[in-house]
Amino acid sequence: QVQIVESGGGLVQPGGSLRLSCAASGIIFSGANMNWYRQAPGKQREWVAVIRRISGSTGYADSVKGRFTISRDNAKNTVYLEMNSLRPEDTAVYYCNAVTIGTSNYWGQGTQVTVSS
Repeated sequence: QVQIVESGGGLVQPGGSLRLSCAASGIIFSGANMNWYRQAPGKQREWVAVIRRISGSTGYADSVKGRFTISRDNAKNTVYLEMNSLRPEDTAVYYCNAVTIGTSNYWGQGTQVTVSS
């Protein structure tokens, strides 16, 4: 059974930082491209960042480039999203997504991030 579990969300002031974690089980984690997405109230879900299997290369949405950093620990089957210089517009539910070899897609339940003073 595949499980994708996010954690680390919360309330933070503008300019602050948070680190999200995503623990995966039931998949060959090292063989999966791992993504973070987010969905703000009333908006469509949008892609935030990716860290690719094997190479570990990363990609970011323009809106978070230079502020967010995605990383992975294959020994722990965990992917992280370090978020700095947070803005109110970063407020959203953040979702972890695993795309495995064979292109199966798995999603977590999401973790709420609220940026507000």
